[in-house]
Amino acid sequence: MLHEYRKKTAIKAEQFDGSMEMMQEYGIEANPEGHYFADFPLYTIPTKEGKMAIHKDDWIATGIDGEHWAIADDIFRRTYERCD
Repeated sequence: MLHEYRKKTAIKAEQFDGSMEMMQEYGIEANPEGHYFADFPLYTIPTKEGKMAIHKDDWIATGIDGEHWAIADDIFRRTYERCD
């Protein structure tokens, strides 16, 4: 039987602005050529599963164990609501 579930924990998140400060804080790497290719995104963020593509205006989520991952802006806004 299919059941509906809601996440129990809150996450911390901030929107990636492409700044060097945020890149250093989260270990984000930029493509040295500054180009976007389907196989090689403009930015990558290290996650537990390896490098993940991240784009300016995506959200950087921080989980309960301090891990980070990227969430596209439209998905973030449909999935999360601010609670502080």
